[in-house]
Amino acid sequence: MQDYIQRRVLDICMYILETQSTVRQAAQVFNVSKSTVHKDMTERLPSLNKKLAQQVRAVLNINKAERHLRGGEATRRKYKETG
Repeated sequence: MQDYIQRRVLDICMYILETQSTVRQAAQVFNVSKSTVHKDMTERLPSLNKKLAQQVRAVLNINKAERHLRGGEATRRKYKETG
């Protein structure tokens, strides 16, 4: 794995752990696609640091479990604003 990819993987990992952010939020901050963030966290990170990979997996699982709630809230706000 190239050095810049390793740095990106670890930077995104630390960001997700510090902010409990979603894959989409991390992708926006680091200006990469959400597919790249997902691949970095699920495939590349475990080969670099298994302990960090487990911690990130826990955050991603929580976000996945809550996504239907965030989607419903976004829809509610959308229709409240439009009238």
